[in-house]
Amino acid sequence: MHSPSSPSARRWDGSRASTPQRRSLRIAPDSASRLLRCGQNASCRECGNPVEWYPRTDDRLVQLHPYELPVAGVPEFCRWHVSRGIAHPAGDGSSWCRLAHEVLCPARPTPTAAPQLSGLRRSLALCTRRLLDTGVLAPPATRADGPAGEAVCRPARPVVQLLFVRYLASRPVDEIQCVAQTRRRTRCTAEILGSSGLHGVWTLVPVTAHHGQLALPSDVMAVYSLSALPYQEQLRCRTQRCRDHAAASTAGDLAVADWEPFDPLRHHEHIHTRLPTHGRRPGGPAPRRVRP
Repeated sequence: MHSPSSPSARRWDGSRASTPQRRSLRIAPDSASRLLRCGQNASCRECGNPVEWYPRTDDRLVQLHPYELPVAGVPEFCRWHVSRGIAHPAGDGSSWCRLAHEVLCPARPTPTAAPQLSGLRRSLALCTRRLLDTGVLAPPATRADGPAGEAVCRPARPVVQLLFVRYLASRPVDEIQCVAQTRRRTRCTAEILGSSGLHGVWTLVPVTAHHGQLALPSDVMAVYSLSALPYQEQLRCRTQRCRDHAAASTAGDLAVADWEPFDPLRHHEHIHTRLPTHGRRPGGPAPRRVRP
């Protein structure tokens, strides 16, 4: 008779008992993108609907609708496909395709060239209405920085210069978070600038365009320059990793980097002609310069 207390590698019915080995997410060596698949899910900041971030071939990022759609109901110029983690603005010859979220976002103007997508757009608008009614998504009128009655001269999306290239950040520089995955499979909560004294400076630089002789809204713009930092520090900031994860090359990314190549024509609404200052009230003292 088999003793129940004796060690055994079999279950009560005689089948072999094997404990599955726990495996963590890893990045393939030939992957064109270092972003982990589970880190591409997010929510649109304008409408609150789920989206998936993907890098493009031109080093820009695009938000795609999280589900595939039949190509019969999507105009040809709206089709996208994903190959090896990179999004391509074209179909791949199959009967399914992806769709850019900006075409469906109910917070943006309705595109007149894609009437076939009006039904899906209405369903996303209903989801946005539910998020607004339940308080999950803040109304656009209340998405302002600073208390009421105070004008905050702090760019919500500053222009940053790294490695002699200008980028448009998605949030203030001192709030940019590390994108690396921790050992607990969560996103690192450290900020890329940290608490050290290595920071950039705000400066006014000429606005330059590379797309012909179109008129620009201003001659100078405020840029947060990190060019004075050592090369390795600038490289670490561009990869958006804290100092602890900068040396951990095997750690994957759980979010996309907040840098977008700055184009003075496409991003003209983010051009500021004066240096950031503290918030000020009407009739109050003159503002003073601050960090980002």
